[in-house]
Amino acid sequence: MSGCGRTRCDGTERPPAVVRLGPGDAAELAGLERVCFSHPWSEEQLAYGLGTSALHALGMRGADGALAAYCSFYCVAGEGEIVNIAVLPGLRGRGWGRALLAAVLQSATEMGIDRMFLEVRRSNEAAIGLYTAFGFVRTGIRPRYYPDTNEDALVMTLAMSGPAPGSSHEIP
Repeated sequence: MSGCGRTRCDGTERPPAVVRLGPGDAAELAGLERVCFSHPWSEEQLAYGLGTSALHALGMRGADGALAAYCSFYCVAGEGEIVNIAVLPGLRGRGWGRALLAAVLQSATEMGIDRMFLEVRRSNEAAIGLYTAFGFVRTGIRPRYYPDTNEDALVMTLAMSGPAPGSSHEIP
């Protein structure tokens, strides 16, 4: 039986491969941050963070080779925190965020992380749905967490136990 390549056998496009990112990717990461977030990390902050052993980032490149999506996360003392998931606006809704989250959870499991948490805007229903589908549960609220709108953040937590849903691939 032959594979169907970049397109799934049902005709939908597969997200591209997930790759590890490092300090050398900081300029591209900062560019994606500026497009996706109202308070982006700077190139310097990203380069410094990715040069430490605590901050990690996985990304996906578009057909043109440019960084089109990424997820950053901290891993410290057995706990992980998802910092950001960013997908270019024109590529959202195609499973890229889902693929990144699965890869991050797989990587965290391999690092021995036993609990992941994150903050998400209360109004971000798409992200909340994604996190819930992966088993995250709401564990708190950070009132007026986001400085641009004073919107509350929901704190969501995942107890890690075994492979993450959809995490059957290697990360180069």
